[in-house]
Amino acid sequence: MATYSELFGILGDSLLRNKITVAVGVAAETIRTEVDTTPNHTERVVWSKKAFTGPALVADEILWSVIMANRSLTIAQILGAGDSAIQANVDAVIDHFAV
Repeated sequence: MATYSELFGILGDSLLRNKITVAVGVAAETIRTEVDTTPNHTERVVWSKKAFTGPALVADEILWSVIMANRSLTIAQILGAGDSAIQANVDAVIDHFAV
C-alpha cells in the first residue's frame, strides 16, 4: 500500500501522465461514436469535445481519481499498470467529470 507522500509524489510522473492522456483520447473517441441512447450521452459528448481540445488538461483532472482509486496498490504497481488497466480506470470516472 502506497503512503500518502508516495501517492502525492507520483502526480508528477510523466509516464503515468502520458498513459492517462492517451487513455483520455481513446475514451473521447469511444464516446464520439457511441449511440445517443447511452446514459448521460449529451454530457459525455461535451466532455469528449473538451478532451479532444485539451487532452493533457483533461488528463490532469482525471489523474487524482486514477491515483486515489488505486491507493491500495504499491507505487510500483500503479506506475507499472498496463494500458488496459489505465483505460479501465479512466473510463470508470468519465461520467463523474461529464456533468
